[in-house]
Amino acid sequence: MKIKRRMARKLITISPRANVLDALNLLHQNDIRHLLVVDGEEFVGFVSESDIRQVLLLPGGNEIKIEEVMNKDPITIGPEENLEEAAKLIYHYKLGGLPVLEDGKLVGIITVGDILAAFIQIMGVLQASSRIDVILGENPEAFEEVSRIIKQNGGDIISVGMGDAADRDKKFYFFRLKKCDVDQIAESIAAKGYEVVSVIE
Repeated sequence: MKIKRRMARKLITISPRANVLDALNLLHQNDIRHLLVVDGEEFVGFVSESDIRQVLLLPGGNEIKIEEVMNKDPITIGPEENLEEAAKLIYHYKLGGLPVLEDGKLVGIITVGDILAAFIQIMGVLQASSRIDVILGENPEAFEEVSRIIKQNGGDIISVGMGDAADRDKKFYFFRLKKCDVDQIAESIAAKGYEVVSVIE
């Protein structure tokens, strides 16, 4: 999924010459944790609530300007990049969000919350669903065969993920399905020689 489909386009911005108390009030008024810093129409930096709180306790902290505490060279991403790339950057650099730039122009922001919401939607976690966890083994055609068995038995796959089997040097795949009678599907998979680790109705 592209960044442009999940990024926030209604941007809350602040001037680099505003003070940190103004920034904190703006954060609270809009229930956000990051501010995009713009000078006129030019994007010049990024500041987080934690950046601001670190200086508020200093002598005269309320009057410190945003330009003194903002990140002047933040990590950014383009709107045509994938959400997975944004997630990697946020995880690797321990960020709360990324400004989205297109041809040097600020067009949006993507946050941890935006990415989490997207992955929850993609994985179908909030839908009524069933789940089958299966160890596929070394057969390169196993995934396709198990997927076919599920469909032949009336299962409708929402999403597929992978994890480590407990106490085993093996991987298992979890197939999330639209709510269905999953026992018959699991029996059909097991009958083909695959190990069904767990079934969740």
